Amino acid sequence: MDSARPHTPVAALLRLCLHALLGGLLALAAVRAVGDGAPHAGVVVAAVVLMAAVYAAGVALPAVRPGTSAAAVWLGALGASWLALLVLSPEALWAAFPLYFLLLHLLPLRWALPAVLATAGAAIASFVLHGQQVTPGAFIGPLLGAAVAVATVLGYDALYRESERRRELIDELVATRAELAEAERTAGTLAERERLAREIHDTLAQGLSSIQLLLRAAERALPAGDPAREHVEQARRAAQDNLAEARRFVKALTPPDLEHGSLSGALERLCAAAPGPAVQFGVSGTPVELPTPYEVALLRIAQSALANTVQHAGAGRAEITLSFMDTSVALDVVDDGRGFDPAKRRPKEGTGGFGLPAMRSRAKSLGGTLSVESAPGQGTAVAITLPLPVAGAR
Repeated sequence: MDSARPHTPVAALLRLCLHALLGGLLALAAVRAVGDGAPHAGVVVAAVVLMAAVYAAGVALPAVRPGTSAAAVWLGALGASWLALLVLSPEALWAAFPLYFLLLHLLPLRWALPAVLATAGAAIASFVLHGQQVTPGAFIGPLLGAAVAVATVLGYDALYRESERRRELIDELVATRAELAEAERTAGTLAERERLAREIHDTLAQGLSSIQLLLRAAERALPAGDPAREHVEQARRAAQDNLAEARRFVKALTPPDLEHGSLSGALERLCAAAPGPAVQFGVSGTPVELPTPYEVALLRIAQSALANTVQHAGAGRAEITLSFMDTSVALDVVDDGRGFDPAKRRPKEGTGGFGLPAMRSRAKSLGGTLSVESAPGQGTAVAITLPLPVAGAR
């Protein structure tokens, strides 16, 4: 009698107790028949051996599992051997109690309950068959045993399901913790790459660009035959070469979403891959080349705002618009979701998002602004505006 459930120590102990109980009750029927000198004692012993053999065969067969046809056939054979023994010996009625557990364990509940009731009825009928005195206990005993068996099995099943739910929850929490740790490592790596790119751009690249401009001006101010002009030109070329190398470093440290295309392409891929609402992307104005920190900031803010839309807004559609104007660049993320009241409470932050304070801080670090417009039932609009850098500052 193999079970689909894991063979825990408790389950193994319960099975051993069931085997021992049935074996002991069958042995009691054989001993009483032989000890009382019954004329058909040999037949009783043979019936006991037959029932024990049928039971042992079911225990040994792997095909006997809960809810299978093999289990139903085995229970039928076991029940038939028990009825034969019940006709021969009144002591066999006590074997009904372990049979209750077998029926409840191997049959679906809709079939197990009638089978348990029929087994209890057969045990009660054995009192009349063997001419014993019919008392209230003859009815209450088998029925009470059946009720206890049903309550025990149902209670065990409920505890087992609860234990399985807890185990699955623990496994999910362990997996989630590992995913969060990996996400934190990835986020830390990307943040460090962005910081290094920003530092190289804001210090080294900008400094080399300024040196190049100053050397160009000095070169123009020197007379054509001045011996220093050649050295100034060499210094300007060295600064130019190092500026190009610094920009290659910045590009190498660019976030993966920006490595294989422009900011517009990265935003378009972000909209196409977003789950949930339909997200449209549009570009307004004439696109211009943006410094890496600008592209990183706009992409990260778009990712965070869209993540909040997907996870919390319940929106049917959303739209991301990248607008290039004369002196600034703007990004708008608009959805038709449930919205919220910014004056009363903050929206729920996604575990993977940057949050409104982080988005506002990122915009402020580049001299820009971030605004949020929303109302309950009227959707949400997040807008970031960054001033375009002056020519030559990139």
